[in-house]
Amino acid sequence: MRQILATMALLLLAACGGGGGGTSTTTGSSSGGTTTTSSGSTTTSSSGGTTTPVSNTTPIVIDAGPAALNVGSGAYTATNIPYITITVCAPGSTSNCQTIDHVLLDTGSTGLRLEASVLNSTLLTAMTPQTDAQGNPVGECYEYVDGYVFGSVKNADFSVAGENVASMPLQVVGDTTGGLGTVPHSCSSSGGSNMNTVQMLGANGIIGVGNFVTDCGTTCTATNGSGGAIYYDCPASGCSAITTRANNTSAPFEQLINPVAGFASDNNGTILSLPSVAPSGAVTLTGTLYFGIGTQTNNALGSASVLPTTNNGYITATYNNTALPDSFLDSGSNYYYFVDTSITACTQNGYTGFYCPSSALSLTPTLKGTTGNTISAAFTLYNAYTQPGATSNAVPGVGANPNTQSFSSPINNSFDFGLPFFYGRNVYTAIAGRQAGSANGPYFAY
Repeated sequence: MRQILATMALLLLAACGGGGGGTSTTTGSSSGGTTTTSSGSTTTSSSGGTTTPVSNTTPIVIDAGPAALNVGSGAYTATNIPYITITVCAPGSTSNCQTIDHVLLDTGSTGLRLEASVLNSTLLTAMTPQTDAQGNPVGECYEYVDGYVFGSVKNADFSVAGENVASMPLQVVGDTTGGLGTVPHSCSSSGGSNMNTVQMLGANGIIGVGNFVTDCGTTCTATNGSGGAIYYDCPASGCSAITTRANNTSAPFEQLINPVAGFASDNNGTILSLPSVAPSGAVTLTGTLYFGIGTQTNNALGSASVLPTTNNGYITATYNNTALPDSFLDSGSNYYYFVDTSITACTQNGYTGFYCPSSALSLTPTLKGTTGNTISAAFTLYNAYTQPGATSNAVPGVGANPNTQSFSSPINNSFDFGLPFFYGRNVYTAIAGRQAGSANGPYFAY
């Protein structure tokens, strides 16, 4: 919905490379060669004198990205992309499963989307396809700020940490079965990149854990997809948009759901916890994703300030005395995206639109929720060209002017607080319609 990926040059980010399937194994090891642990991934709670494990956390890693980024004639270096590892199985199976690392964690979208090239053929064949009344496969186009993904909708059993969802709808990006081989014009005409490869996406998939239960709700039509989601009937002759409004339980298809919303418990939101990062950045950074808010001893809302969002998931940022009502906190955005023409822009090749102040700037935006409470969102902005280390993948305080970028679906009147805002904070994302601690979702909190 609001995702901005690492498609712009920063540091040593190179042009697209070719080849590489990025296939993961069932052992749970990282195909990128990085093994991560988090002190928050194993916690315990005590009840009646008996200590039991808490299985509602999973490690987050920020590193150079999946192995497939470095296959072929070119190479990517991922910047400020948080990854987790998930497992998918054929519906009802405990043996036909695949553990997939480097799935991008996105608080700005809804639903699980996996690159077809990453899935092994045995599992892909065994997934249950969503079909229309005539048995034709159902496809989906999902538009992000800088591009789109198109592919089939299939059901698979999903698990992460100790949480599970049986027969969950997900999107297989780049699936060419049936009539899915040609991207419909109503999808591609939005502009931006077709992110149907690991290289274009910068990840093996995206897991959207934003503020909503489904990715489109009751407004899924060809001309008005809430969050940019459009569903399609895809017979062999080609895909046509499904214009019937449908919710998650209505024919002819099931929408992609927020995986967290599908859990039996810990299903009201997430807490993304990352440590602070030095101005020069870090090669690798690890943190913890907590499932649920106020559901266990390790995920209390505590004293965090709550910012209820609009029905579109927006809050109001005030910057330079200007109110920006379509602002948001988005772990899927690499940087801070905001407009300030008074800040010196970078002139170096590949840094168009990034900010390059001569010295670090202390900026003082504030954030306000729909209930009117206002809290500080201050941060330090660094020179995007000179400040980060040459090998850093976690980079704080870098910003860009969104009006200078080739985004297909820019969001006006917004301040995008991307992943650098999450460093050194616990950021809560509560799901609409669900009690999460002392407040009802949807909200952000920190």
